[in-house]
Amino acid sequence: MKRILIIEDEQVIVEVQKDYLEASGFAVEIATSGDIGLQKALEQEYDLIILDLMLPKTDGYEICKKVRQVKNIPILMISAKKEDIDKIHGLGLGADDYITKPFSVGELVARVKAHLARYDRLTSDNRMKQRDEIHLRGLRIDKLSRKVFVNETEVLLTSKEYDLLLFLATHPNRVFSKDELFERIWGWDSLGDNATVTVYISKLREKIEANPSKPQYIETIWGVGYRLNV
Repeated sequence: MKRILIIEDEQVIVEVQKDYLEASGFAVEIATSGDIGLQKALEQEYDLIILDLMLPKTDGYEICKKVRQVKNIPILMISAKKEDIDKIHGLGLGADDYITKPFSVGELVARVKAHLARYDRLTSDNRMKQRDEIHLRGLRIDKLSRKVFVNETEVLLTSKEYDLLLFLATHPNRVFSKDELFERIWGWDSLGDNATVTVYISKLREKIEANPSKPQYIETIWGVGYRLNV
């Protein structure tokens, strides 16, 4: 169940909002002052915050600013102020929406649902993207496109160079012998021997390391093999 925090000092308004949201299947908590609302928002986990602008103790602008510094959840700012400058200020501080009073509670519920759905899609896309990419100190491997970037500049690799780098990157900090790497990437039925691995490691370093003679990514473990450091 999605958890929503309403920070609003008008008791009648907040109770109506709470009733409608709970009837729509949300768990709702209330804070009627800015300082308590800010404390709850920072210390507890919510899926969305409905934030009134004019509050005792701490105003909505300050709450929005401080919450946005540490959390990326949707924030719906509510105010009787209708001037564009107020909307711009609120949205500029990180609010996802700005609703002016008076408004229907049905509209509020619809906007809450829309923002939660959008947030779920974005977080789902981000999780999927993280599974499809490997990030390591300026090195990015895009597994879908088979592209490699160093500090967001694409590095052109051959097919086997990419396969070797990806294998090491998916087994970080693990040491592999030349024989193991040759078997995994080329297969024993291929022409060549484990000296091929040495050649390809050197090629990779030339392409992805800032200083190939002092590699930061692919480390040689003398007498054993290679590993990719994280």
